[in-house]
Amino acid sequence: MAPIPKTQKAIVINEPRGELLYKEIPVPTPENDELLVHIQYSGACHSDLHAWKADWPFQTPFPLIGGHEGAGVVVAKGDAVRNFNIGDRVGIKWVNSTCLDCRFCLQGADGNCPKATYSGFTHDGTFQQYGTVKAAHAARIPDGVDLAMVAPILCAGITVYKALKRSDAKPGDNVVITGAGGGLGSLAVQYAKAMGFRVIGIDSGEAKKKLVLSTGGEAFIDFKTDDIVKGVLAATDGEGAQAVVHVAVSEKAVETSLEYIRPTGTIVLVGLPADAVVHSPVFSHVLRTITIRGSLVGNREDTVEALDFVRRGLVSTPIKIVGMSEIAHVYDLMEKGQIAGRYVLDTSK
Repeated sequence: MAPIPKTQKAIVINEPRGELLYKEIPVPTPENDELLVHIQYSGACHSDLHAWKADWPFQTPFPLIGGHEGAGVVVAKGDAVRNFNIGDRVGIKWVNSTCLDCRFCLQGADGNCPKATYSGFTHDGTFQQYGTVKAAHAARIPDGVDLAMVAPILCAGITVYKALKRSDAKPGDNVVITGAGGGLGSLAVQYAKAMGFRVIGIDSGEAKKKLVLSTGGEAFIDFKTDDIVKGVLAATDGEGAQAVVHVAVSEKAVETSLEYIRPTGTIVLVGLPADAVVHSPVFSHVLRTITIRGSLVGNREDTVEALDFVRRGLVSTPIKIVGMSEIAHVYDLMEKGQIAGRYVLDTSK
């Protein structure tokens, strides 16, 4: 293995909405319980856009290195690390570290640990060539899985897989995915299909329609041109969907789903539109026995399960690889809603 350099390339942000600086910085040194990972690819997530804008109610320190979907190889480790070796293929996820000892950690609610640190938000993220992660939270990437393709699984894939589990849907149930043609949505469609659900995708445009139907969707509804409620009811023989997973960043999408969710159904909130709220009439909510719940991110067990779907060839990420230095262009496409699938950054460029 090549020697570890003293410096590396990274995308550094000095202030909210500041210039995305592609610059040389020092390579970090892992702590006693950390890994140093040579990050070869990093997914670009919509959450990274919000971190750059600092428009979420989230204390984000600057300067900041964004990114939280890094795939690479272990090149150094702390003296206390026993579960990984130099050369192992690993992923850096959004949850970079937790205390491992509080009630949330013990119950598998990693993202809710009060001492958690988050890659790309409160810990330098994966838009760099070398990054650190607590060994307990590093994801072991199966052999034979392409690192570029698996990078978005480390947040987007794990997140939607967890949300589908929390939807309480059963094989054969109709599940609606909003934002189905985007990065999270296109993975949610595949996971839902692999879990035995019947998938209805909501998004807009021919490219996203083609993607949804080609990856397992049985029906597609264009929210710009179609009547969403009528479309869902038609696709479900008038019964409505047993579950809805909202990855779309839209308050209106959530409220519309109250009209097509089946009685006793579950609505799962994943996408995070800034300052959005959900209005559900109490009488209808109770009478129809509807459940609305949030789903943050998968835990370590969910990570193993989600990656195994990829290893078995049941889920793959529709990606476009660009150089890390092109992140500003990727953010621009995100803001315009013009990305079908997922952009992955090659950290060597």
